[in-house]
Amino acid sequence: MSATILVVEDEPQVQELVAINLEHAGHRVRRASSAGEAVTSIREELPDVLILDWMLPDESGLSLTRRLREDERTRGLPILMLTARAMEHDKISGLEAGADDYLTKPFSPKELAARIKAVLRRRAPQLADDVVEVGGLRLDPAARRVTAAGKIIELAPTEFRLLHFFMTHPERIYSRAQVLDYVWGDHVFIEERTVDVHIRRLRKALEPSGHDRFIDTVRGSGYGFRKS
Repeated sequence: MSATILVVEDEPQVQELVAINLEHAGHRVRRASSAGEAVTSIREELPDVLILDWMLPDESGLSLTRRLREDERTRGLPILMLTARAMEHDKISGLEAGADDYLTKPFSPKELAARIKAVLRRRAPQLADDVVEVGGLRLDPAARRVTAAGKIIELAPTEFRLLHFFMTHPERIYSRAQVLDYVWGDHVFIEERTVDVHIRRLRKALEPSGHDRFIDTVRGSGYGFRKS
């Protein structure tokens, strides 16, 4: 599992410690030392996870979390809050503001990695390494392998990501713009019709096993994945 993680922490030593451990775990790390820098970074590119310190020089992490949850673009952004506040009512305040999880300083790198994995599994399962299986179609993210009835289905990297997203978000229709944001990233600016091309390629690859029937198309709305 590899994700783009924005670390918002104003203490240089803590920021460095968190960033280095996340990079060693295979993640791509961006950094910010204030709420203002974080907002600018998020505006440029939406991260997969936000690690946010409670106490920042210009605005509290609590306040920033509330603002992010009010914005449609960042409403679903996984947020892990870091703080030296260990009281139960502080934890409750962070969670009520919209944080997905809460980690008290000092913390171990292993615990941080485990919390991030858990948050991604809940909020962004397409970024996790969990094997997904639907109707005999099996996708293994760690091995980068898709099989049906034991036979390997060859997929290009984009079609693999597309299928992984759909299999982890079944029974819902997504517009082309949403698919672009989730699969390509909201910082990538390409023609929406590109989605159609990759959907056709994905269907063709799944056709021999009959799993192309799972790819759902709603004219004028978008694409989805049905479980049956």
